[in-house]
Amino acid sequence: MSERVALIIGNGSYKSASKLPNAVNDADDIEARLKRFGFVTQLVTDATHEQLDRVLETFRPLLEEAEVALVFFAGHGLQIKDENYLIAVDSDFQDEVTAKHSSLSLNLVIDMLEHGQATTNIVMLDACRNNPYRAAWVRESAQRGLAPVYVPKGTLIAYATSPGQYAYEGSGRNGEYTAALLQHIDAVDCSIESMLKRVRNTLSAATGGKQVSWEHTSLAGEFYFNRSVGLKVGLYGQTALRDRLFVLKEEKKSHELIAKLKIYDYYTQNPALQVFEAEDFARVTKSTLFVVGRNIYQASCGGARAASKFISDFPQLAQRLPHEKWRALLDGMLFEVYFNSNGDLRKEFKILRLDNLFALQEFEGLEESFEFIADCLRANPESFHVVPGVNREVAMDVVVKRRTDGSYLLKEVRLSGKNILRVVDEDGDAIDPSDHRLRLKDRERFETELLEMLGIPKRLLKLSYPGSRTSPEELALPFGWTVARQ
Repeated sequence: MSERVALIIGNGSYKSASKLPNAVNDADDIEARLKRFGFVTQLVTDATHEQLDRVLETFRPLLEEAEVALVFFAGHGLQIKDENYLIAVDSDFQDEVTAKHSSLSLNLVIDMLEHGQATTNIVMLDACRNNPYRAAWVRESAQRGLAPVYVPKGTLIAYATSPGQYAYEGSGRNGEYTAALLQHIDAVDCSIESMLKRVRNTLSAATGGKQVSWEHTSLAGEFYFNRSVGLKVGLYGQTALRDRLFVLKEEKKSHELIAKLKIYDYYTQNPALQVFEAEDFARVTKSTLFVVGRNIYQASCGGARAASKFISDFPQLAQRLPHEKWRALLDGMLFEVYFNSNGDLRKEFKILRLDNLFALQEFEGLEESFEFIADCLRANPESFHVVPGVNREVAMDVVVKRRTDGSYLLKEVRLSGKNILRVVDEDGDAIDPSDHRLRLKDRERFETELLEMLGIPKRLLKLSYPGSRTSPEELALPFGWTVARQ
């Protein structure tokens, strides 16, 4: 299950009201942006009342393990006796009773989120367009715009307008509110409250002050759509993040260790690490220890036995060091797996000693470093199907078909019911696998390559092979196969 989930609704082709040509565009564009931020999305456009009910039921199970849940609606909305309703394309407005029962109650949506497991719930409403139904009713029970609502703890509701006002459709691809939202939602290290203030300023300027967005919030913590890695590793400074900028000083023993670990010579690396005692580590600053950790993992991947032993013996060392010191070392080792010397995400992860390193995740007290690396990697959600660092087993189905030579043709790799297998050419463009050459590989090598692409340890990956009675010994793989995110 995903830690970020979103339900996006865009209704524009109304049968008994003015059409909203931008509403579906709003939903499409918001969905595309949320996917970049790691959200698993459900999108429905021009939905009937029945379809809205159905999509709520399919969305509800996603809330069981989500940390963040978001609902976005673009379309007509109105209030009846201080209660808000999101209008389906086939809603019946002959009177207020039928209107209520043929629309989606906003209170129902909020109640669904409140009873989910997410600690952060967000509702964004680009609704409140000019209410087309009010004039047809004798009583003034339908008021202009949308009303304020009760907001449970951990919830933010963002309205395209202030209470009692209506939203402008906009002359471009998007409604004025969604256009402003799309302009600012990418802001790096900007909390949602600060981002929505920027949206309000842009929206007011675009409409000559006629439309002012509004929020009601009870969020207990900070939420960011787009977090940078730099903010997450702020404990260690920029020269730890971009260790190519780390300046070595000869008079410092820890710097001498880093310099020797960088030399690709076992006879230099091993003794340098072996003579460095717990007391020496305790005297080193956190940022320097972070860089030491990076180079220890690099040396272990290069074959230095002392570095590999350092990883396996790390729980014992951690007991002898202050918390912040062992934490910096382990954070650095994990960071080196996924980020290069410029602080950018690697194209190919360093997984040669990943199983040894992630074995530390099972030791009590060391978990927070794995939470740290998971948080760093969430800044690049588009790069992962599964965020490494999360201590959760990943089940995948490798769908194969037996060939006449006894090998098995790789057909699909399914995660959560979705095929994530792609075949790409040398430029990374998708190609038809049926028209491509095959190469034979043994199962162990295939699984190793799978782990390299996913960046997770072997102990957390559970593979099943539908189409084969036992795990196949040899697979026929298309050249250019990948399960990496696009």
